[in-house]
Amino acid sequence: MRIGTSGVGIFVLAAQFPGQGQGEALHRAMRSAEVAEESGLDSVWLAEHHFVPYGVCPSAVTLAALLLGRTRRIRVGTAVSVLPATHPVALGEQAALLHLTSGGRFSLGVGRGGPWVDLEVFGAGLEAYESGFPESLDLLLRWLREPRVSARGERYAFREVSVVPRPDELLNGAPDGPEVVVACTSPASVKLAAERGLPMLLGMHCGDEEKAEMVALWRTHARAAGHAPDAVERAGHVSAGVSQIADSREEAAETLAKALPGWLKQGLDAHVTVDGRHRAMRDPGAYTELLCALHPVGPPELAADRLAATTERTGITRFALLVEGSGDVAATEENVRRLGTEVLPLFGRP
Repeated sequence: MRIGTSGVGIFVLAAQFPGQGQGEALHRAMRSAEVAEESGLDSVWLAEHHFVPYGVCPSAVTLAALLLGRTRRIRVGTAVSVLPATHPVALGEQAALLHLTSGGRFSLGVGRGGPWVDLEVFGAGLEAYESGFPESLDLLLRWLREPRVSARGERYAFREVSVVPRPDELLNGAPDGPEVVVACTSPASVKLAAERGLPMLLGMHCGDEEKAEMVALWRTHARAAGHAPDAVERAGHVSAGVSQIADSREEAAETLAKALPGWLKQGLDAHVTVDGRHRAMRDPGAYTELLCALHPVGPPELAADRLAATTERTGITRFALLVEGSGDVAATEENVRRLGTEVLPLFGRP
């Protein structure tokens, strides 16, 4: 089991706000990462979406490769690479390559995504989403940990092949390959991650109480699976959230209230289910208000206190904070700078 450390990072969706082009969204995403490193933040987490303006990055691992090449210190991770939309071996090869060439700065976050039309386009089918995630995850983990791998599963079956490149051959670095984090939204996914000793990525729609319950459940399953007590207590779970820094809470909330609902409505409405099932979407205005109430939105002192409170209530010390809520490139850069230079010192970064 990998032991996590504390750190504040940003969560980048490459969101396309109404009236914006897709190139502008991607430019803002890249600038956010570059400024995050300049400002002393610890990590950049990249989302992946297909066919919707909610996020215009279709390959988080590809964008991670670009950003790892443009930075020198900051950790870059996927949040998340959607396993039903890709072959676990292909993703494992890419993760190993980025781990080795970046000097161990890459984290691979994975999830099962949703029942979207993506499953049809990529030929995965609904079964890959509904029941295939454990098989895909286990094949991915074996690829990252073993020198030779074969498969005899329901979805994947192939003869034994060599793992090239081997992720455990990082020179002067961690010998156990890239960190793997699992997006968890249900008790079943919490159990899945815990049994494999993998830290969780918990969504920004969850409050501290719900996240604390998920961490407690994870610890119960991890202990039952035989993982070492100290590793269980120190697992590097990641809390996703929203951060907007301003001189007052009212100013920060107003910035988000002007921009977020339009993006949320446009982006969420564009999702199409693979089988025509009805999917109830959140009310954009109410969701924006919820995010402002749950997360570090306001002056630096308030933001630092919110982060500290989450750590105290949940035990989570790693954060992936959405910083592009204004929709504006310059405003996003300023938001990232203030998060790094004004909030981090107050939060007491180790």
